[in-house]
Amino acid sequence: MTVPDYRVTGRCTYALSDLLTIALLTYICGGEDYVDMSEFAYYRARDFGLLADCPECSPSPDTFERLMSAVEPDEIERCLLEHGRKFLDTLAEKQVVIDGKKLRGISPKQRGTKGDYIMNAYVSENHIVVGQQRLEDKENEIVAIPQLLDKLDIEGAIISIDAIGTQVSIAQHILDKDAHYFLAVKDNQGALNEQLIDAFRYNKPVDTATQMDADHGRIETRDCRILSADTIEDKEVMNRWPGLKTLVEVTSTVDYGDHIATTIRHYISDEDYPKAAYFNMLARGHWSIENQLHWNLDVNFLEDACRARKGFSAVNLSTIRKLAMQIIKEHTDKSSLKKRRFKASLSNDYLNDMLLNAKF
Repeated sequence: MTVPDYRVTGRCTYALSDLLTIALLTYICGGEDYVDMSEFAYYRARDFGLLADCPECSPSPDTFERLMSAVEPDEIERCLLEHGRKFLDTLAEKQVVIDGKKLRGISPKQRGTKGDYIMNAYVSENHIVVGQQRLEDKENEIVAIPQLLDKLDIEGAIISIDAIGTQVSIAQHILDKDAHYFLAVKDNQGALNEQLIDAFRYNKPVDTATQMDADHGRIETRDCRILSADTIEDKEVMNRWPGLKTLVEVTSTVDYGDHIATTIRHYISDEDYPKAAYFNMLARGHWSIENQLHWNLDVNFLEDACRARKGFSAVNLSTIRKLAMQIIKEHTDKSSLKKRRFKASLSNDYLNDMLLNAKF
């Protein structure tokens, strides 16, 4: 991890790279906060060649708090993205899912930056974060999405966004960057949503596909149907959307054992592919950012419970958690993410193997 150190020379006891590495290793080993980082520094940092310049001292929790609040987030974000590029040279033909996540620990009244949402770009096939965008003052997700897309080389990729990003300008922005869009449609695009409902009600689908998954005691069945965009009756509505070729309807039926829940979702795409199984795969991949990234951050890394508020601390800690998660997931161990973190907390050899496998 290489981050420029802009601190005043001679006034800092510990190397910046050592402190950031300790924070990362703490999260990999199941730690949660600044106190855990301080404990890891005291008991295990020197096993990994850290803090060699200060053999008789150890950083306090306050040291880590000051560090995380002061370091420019773009520098730590660069480390996350460079790590992902070691495993993914191009985004062509990959599904890049974009979605926002609230950092609940941040104060909504904080001055200077809104800071309570981060837009993430996540490659569903590889479980890698390839970009993120902080929402600044007076900005919302509709403004942040194009800014995030401009950070990425998305040529040939399929960009998947939830309904808030289903905007004509965003669809055009994706096409202008030689990528494809797969956009969810809900009531925020009322006219388009109504036209999709009617199209599937009165027209025979071009193709259908069914996929079933069983996990955590529930069985989910996804039935996908596709139509050509020209089945939209109101051509004025259809023509507003640049390059629109395919309409998608996915009926998700989840059997929980004691009850059954059914949800119908609609999507639009500029891809003219005649197989419903392909779009069913995209619909499933669309939710990977919630099920694999955001869920793990909240459940395994307790991001929702974090109350870091000062400066850039909330954003920096979130970025380091994502980097820790990617390193853990890349390990060849067949254990769960939780078990891998526990093993890393017990064995330096296991942790070293994990770091070597991650090319870190």
